[in-house]
Amino acid sequence: MKEEQYLEDLKEIKDIMNRSSRFISLSGWSGVFAGLFALGGAYAAYHTVYTNQDYLGLRSAVITKESLLTLLAIALLTLLLSIGAGVFFTTREAKKKQQNIWDHQTKRLLSALAIPLVTGGILCFILLSKGYVGIVAPLTLVFYGLALVNASKFTLSEIKSLGLIEIAIGLLALNYIGYGLLFWSIGFGILHIIYGVMMQMKYRS
Repeated sequence: MKEEQYLEDLKEIKDIMNRSSRFISLSGWSGVFAGLFALGGAYAAYHTVYTNQDYLGLRSAVITKESLLTLLAIALLTLLLSIGAGVFFTTREAKKKQQNIWDHQTKRLLSALAIPLVTGGILCFILLSKGYVGIVAPLTLVFYGLALVNASKFTLSEIKSLGLIEIAIGLLALNYIGYGLLFWSIGFGILHIIYGVMMQMKYRS
């Protein structure tokens, strides 16, 4: 009986230490909705780039100044919707676990995410302005993956695995520039949905 109580106390201490050192209120639904928004954004981007072309013939990407602005608007809307879903579901999860949503761990997590993401965003914007459109989608995957790996030490360990896969998909996409949007859909869309479902099943309360 004493041994069982001792093990239970150790488990409780471990849980307390884990909560104090990591942000563990991430919701799987955030990943699912981020993936759905990404797929919707990729669909809209596809029809922007390949507009008014024969589906059965040879297709070429059409990037004009107007279509580039449309693509940037689609990307921004997709990002805002994904962030909104993340904030909503993460806040709800934190309330369930009676955790403070804005604390030291949250700040450390966001800082770790922001540095690679902002760097990658600025680089991609510069490349777009120079006309290097083809490598932007792969690079967004690479820098996003780096951001996840960098932030993984402050949150759930599965984030690191997701980040490494995103990096691998981004590097693979660099070898197939013409299929960047497809790889982008897989990385930001399908992979997020799979990750979200797995996390929801594993950590649901």
